[in-house]
Amino acid sequence: MKPIVAILMGSDSDAEALKPCGEVLRDFGIPFVARVLSAHRTPKETVAFVESSEKSGVRVFICAAGGAAHLAGVVAAHTELPVIGIPIETTSFKGMDSLLSTVQMPAGTPVATVAVGAGGVRNAAFMAARILALQNPALLNKLRDYKKKTINKVLKKEVSL
Repeated sequence: MKPIVAILMGSDSDAEALKPCGEVLRDFGIPFVARVLSAHRTPKETVAFVESSEKSGVRVFICAAGGAAHLAGVVAAHTELPVIGIPIETTSFKGMDSLLSTVQMPAGTPVATVAVGAGGVRNAAFMAARILALQNPALLNKLRDYKKKTINKVLKKEVSL
């Protein structure tokens, strides 16, 4: 199946942290492609990839970057499709630099930004699934089933203090 989600990362060092994103997409049967592209080191190639992906059927972009973290913004500047930004944790500022670079976008160029860390990585995939479910009833049902399982798992937990 042709990919309908593109996961872009600013560096191959981000690949390990992004594996849970791919796992969630696979669990929901969402085909995706993952690429290393940089807003600063490969700007022309990044734009060319966005434009060609749109034409080939990609419907959502997930972009992960650390530090200056401009990748999601560059992608959002070159598409009208949804862009989800994952700020990658950095050693200098614990990801706060990445978060602010990803979330602070000018009006008209939105980037839906998730949390720094593992939860944000998974939530990027869940957000992509929810966006795609707007046009896909089967996917919407999978999301509903997942939510029911999560509720049941929480309700079965017992704690003693």
